[in-house]
Amino acid sequence: MKVIKRDGSTVDFDRSKIVIAIRKANDAVEPEERISEEGIEEIVSHIETKKRKRFLVEDIQDIVEEKLMEAEKFALAKAYIIYRYNRALVRKANTTDESILSLLRNTNKELAEENSNKNTVIAATQRDYIAGEVSRDLTRRMLLPEHISKAHDDGVLHFHDADYFVQPIFNCCLINIGDMLENGTVMNGKLIESPKSFQVACTIVTQIIACVASNQYGGQSVDISHLGKYLRRSYEKFKSSLIAKHGDSLTPEQIEQIVTDRLRDELRSGVQTIQYQINTLMTTNGQSPFVTLFLNLRSADDEYVKENAMIIEEVLRQRIEGIKNEKGVYVTPAFPKLVYVLDEYNCLKGGEYDYLTKMAVKCSAKRMYPDYISAKKMREHYEGNVFSPMGCRSFLSPWKDENGNYKFEGRFNQGVVSINLPQIGIVAKGDMDVFWKEFDARLQICKEALMCRHNALMGVKSDVSPVHWQYGAIARLEKGETIDKYLYGGYSSISLGYIGLYELTKLMTGVSHTQPEGEEFAVKVMKHLRDTTDRWKRETNIGFALYGTPAESLCYRFARIDKERFGTIKDVTDKGYYTNSYHVDVREDIDAFSKFTFESQFQKISTGGCISYVEVPNMRHNLEALKDVVRFIYDNIQYAEFNTKSDYCQCCGYDGEIEVNDDLQWECPACHNKDQSKMNVTRRTCGYLGENFWNVGKTKEIKSRVMHL
Repeated sequence: MKVIKRDGSTVDFDRSKIVIAIRKANDAVEPEERISEEGIEEIVSHIETKKRKRFLVEDIQDIVEEKLMEAEKFALAKAYIIYRYNRALVRKANTTDESILSLLRNTNKELAEENSNKNTVIAATQRDYIAGEVSRDLTRRMLLPEHISKAHDDGVLHFHDADYFVQPIFNCCLINIGDMLENGTVMNGKLIESPKSFQVACTIVTQIIACVASNQYGGQSVDISHLGKYLRRSYEKFKSSLIAKHGDSLTPEQIEQIVTDRLRDELRSGVQTIQYQINTLMTTNGQSPFVTLFLNLRSADDEYVKENAMIIEEVLRQRIEGIKNEKGVYVTPAFPKLVYVLDEYNCLKGGEYDYLTKMAVKCSAKRMYPDYISAKKMREHYEGNVFSPMGCRSFLSPWKDENGNYKFEGRFNQGVVSINLPQIGIVAKGDMDVFWKEFDARLQICKEALMCRHNALMGVKSDVSPVHWQYGAIARLEKGETIDKYLYGGYSSISLGYIGLYELTKLMTGVSHTQPEGEEFAVKVMKHLRDTTDRWKRETNIGFALYGTPAESLCYRFARIDKERFGTIKDVTDKGYYTNSYHVDVREDIDAFSKFTFESQFQKISTGGCISYVEVPNMRHNLEALKDVVRFIYDNIQYAEFNTKSDYCQCCGYDGEIEVNDDLQWECPACHNKDQSKMNVTRRTCGYLGENFWNVGKTKEIKSRVMHL
């Protein structure tokens, strides 16, 4: 017989556990109320004679109570019932009081670190967090089955975004911005018609982004290639107006020059509107919209390719410049995030639009973004399609409408549940048979948890978020119509995330997954995850997807829980974190090209979401090296980003390059701070290459000074 525990895991029936439990109950009552050893044996034997394949642990406890009552051991039965009731109360207890009070006192470090884009001191953000804590509590006690709540608490899995689960809203999406601009939309009961100029189109886009972000809890992405049409409309409007007024007095060349100048002013103002609006708007959850701009120049089939190249160039130019903080210092804005597509015409191999990619590399060196997508590799993985990840970096599966056309914009993700891979390895203790059985048992719990997410959206009516369901961001349903049809057939995805493939491989094989033996096991695990989500999709007609979870905070949560439960384990819980998804552990000695080559094999399995990154020191002085990596990305890996440590002045927030002044001191060029303790400078050795530094004329003295620093 098998026993299904409260956390959903399945174990072999163990009669000794029942014997021990009844003996403990015996100890809690007077001697005359106790049951004999023979009586205990009779109860256990009665359970065994049921010969059921699977028993819920609660069913076993019910049988024990019934047999104690039949034996007229009423006090013992009462003690047993009270014990069960007290345990249930502990599981159902309200947990919000202290977390909310600590939030208001600003002492809740876990909340403060959970989302770096939210300031927990601000009243609007606190209001969202308070509602979130209530939602978590209700979710844990009332909305989720007890075994799923316990699995979450025990770190078996992570039920993402429980702070929004009480509401009928979903995770992330690709806004159908083209439809909303072309056919109009409605916000706050007001009709917004198709814009006649680029500037107005940019304003409408930011309004849509803010409204969409306030009615879901994940990120959203916008493909800016839809804006090229409106830049041309501005051009045509300027030109016709100028000809009407001054056509007789100006030559065609003069008209073209004036129109071009006006268009560039409008382009600059429109892109600035997007950047400033996104960074200054605050959604109902107390933060800037979590939005990604998709920079994809579709040169082959886009009639507005010239205009879209101009837009991408301006977006990159303004991101390189940065945005001023409250002290008037240019810093790197958190949003919008940028994703730049590499294709045959801009992959730094002599293409027509290589100049845009060179700007993108310069932008990455200074501002970390954009991320990079290889159109070549993405077409291999997604039936020839290239499309944006959703704001949370998850990807949709290809889906065709009734006319056989691929559709990506206007689709969404229902939610995410992530599995803790290292914990399975810890429990298995190197036994492969135990591992695979436990793996499947825990995957089943993950499926049940994901179905809770799906079922919570069933029957939801379009009225809950008109901008999504009635006015084009996702659909154009009638008022009162349910969203159910969009929850099936793969139109939307629902994601199984995973954390810690490296640590699991270490536990089960003794080596990293970058070693041949470990790699074979890791690939087998990944394929099993993918096969499982594909099977769920066939069984349910729901878009289950495998998602390389980019939830950095979850890497720490799982590791913390497992260290508390299982102690310190070398190369696993001793680090204080687990590696994200399939990534190579940061401590391994591996170059960028080898890392991308190795991780690319997992990206084509994890098509519900994936990203790989490399650490590049001193990116501002390594532009040629970055270009080499970008070329490599195009040919070898679908989705990648750069990471680095950058200079930072704590006094003013400046995050540009800090230089050495004439007095051989690091000095912030923004606020002229010279206090070394209030500056983070990445170049602490004589490898500094700034021109001003070496041209001062005191080479030996300068070299010594920099080595000392």
